[in-house]
Amino acid sequence: MAISKLLVANRGEIAVRIFRTCRELGVATAAVAAPDDEGALHTRVADETVAISSYLHSEEHVRAAKSVGADAIHPGYGFLAENGDFAEAIEAAGLVFVGPSPEALRAGGDKLAAKRAAREAGVPVLAEGDPGALGFPLLVKAAAGGGGRGMRVVRSAAELDEALEAARREAKAAFGDDTVFCERYLERPRHVEIQLLGDGRGGAVALGERECSVQRRHQKVLEESPSPALDPELRAAISEAAVAVARAIDYRSAGTAEFVLDGRDFWFLELNGRIQVEHPVTELVTGLDLVAEQLRLAEDGPLPEPPALEGHAVEARLYAEDPRTFLPQTGRLERLRLPGGIRIDQGVEEGDEVGLAYDPMIAKLIAYGETRDEALDRLAAALAETEVGGVVTNLPFLRWLVAHPELRAGRTTTAFLLEHPPLSPPRQAPRGPWRGGFRLNLPPPVPHSPPDEDSAAHQHGSGAEQSAVTAPMPGTVIRVLVAEGDSVQPRQPLVVLEAMKMETPLVSPYEGVVRSVHVRVGDQVAGGTLLVELGE
Repeated sequence: MAISKLLVANRGEIAVRIFRTCRELGVATAAVAAPDDEGALHTRVADETVAISSYLHSEEHVRAAKSVGADAIHPGYGFLAENGDFAEAIEAAGLVFVGPSPEALRAGGDKLAAKRAAREAGVPVLAEGDPGALGFPLLVKAAAGGGGRGMRVVRSAAELDEALEAARREAKAAFGDDTVFCERYLERPRHVEIQLLGDGRGGAVALGERECSVQRRHQKVLEESPSPALDPELRAAISEAAVAVARAIDYRSAGTAEFVLDGRDFWFLELNGRIQVEHPVTELVTGLDLVAEQLRLAEDGPLPEPPALEGHAVEARLYAEDPRTFLPQTGRLERLRLPGGIRIDQGVEEGDEVGLAYDPMIAKLIAYGETRDEALDRLAAALAETEVGGVVTNLPFLRWLVAHPELRAGRTTTAFLLEHPPLSPPRQAPRGPWRGGFRLNLPPPVPHSPPDEDSAAHQHGSGAEQSAVTAPMPGTVIRVLVAEGDSVQPRQPLVVLEAMKMETPLVSPYEGVVRSVHVRVGDQVAGGTLLVELGE
């Protein structure tokens, strides 16, 4: 069945990007908008827009598609993109789902099910299970979704209960599913992923890899293709493993198999049953339009021939967030000047509001070059030209990152931002065995602590007799953990804020007594709002 009109059950830059391909293919488009998102950029570029009550209600998207005569729905990423029930509801309504089958989504979109399928296909996976058997450190992960939501590193048994509870809350808010599990945690791996296309009939092809090791809060901030860590032999081995997982579940459409890499050893993490935020770097080095390929496969078209990778591409994500702590920020984009000469995928325009409810991404900047150095140089020049006013952004961080000698040398791991705090003077990490536990066969040391997200929340009175704990960013109070008169210990959580579906606990700076609590659960607060007053 040829798709003539497509509804995108999503928002932001991914909806805008899908609409761009539809225009090129002559496919009519329809957007959806929640009550707090009317007039957003994706609604302004679609052919028409339908109001819905929530992006997380599958029946609303089906109703919207029927109301405008759309014959297909694309889920984008996030929200319901990897929800098998959503895909099933779309197909039951006689519409085409531009994505995997419901069965493949349930087998691959659930991280635990995907690990079982990979293990049965002979692909190495990290151990998961009971925390007591795994030992520490371990990683608490949401079984559904992605984007770093519902993930917590736990280094001791004392941290486990709170990490499990927080991960469940985040997962429920972001994906509507609070299932979590515990997995072995590696301190300094690389994060490498393979872009896949599958035809739903046992056929699958790998389209090369993406290096995604630079992350904050388990979310990627810079991606590139190809990876500087892979040689042809290792690329072939990881690609073969990714294809084996896809074939095991009869995967259809675009998907990504994610791996951690330590030296030449690799382990499968999860299969993302959707198009990825970082898909543009693969498009630039393969020459393929992955959204067009998704539409073709949804129409039962053939798989493309595996392309050769040519040149190098690198992507940086421009966010409304503090460049040191990565706490999300809000406000109106009073000025937005994005560079020419590279690919820009943006979700907002000058004059738009960056609010509390959705991801704070402003745009993705994607540069291409014949060599890695050329691509990085072009990205650095583009970041130098970028201007944003009215909202605090991570632009200074991105400029610092692209110039960092460790990044330029291709030596980043997932611990990069712990060992090189944002905007710190660049320094090179030790080489070879000096990076690990070279004395007495000790294990590699734990990476340094991340930037203190609470420091911006503490304002101390004269003589340190009083301390005001304030909101470091706009958000919603989801937990108040203390009351007036309570005694508190250093680093004890006082209040938990949620912004953009991510939780931030604010802690006591010292041992003391709660003098007053100024907020309740459900309050929406601006950055700088007084939350709790402490005394010694």
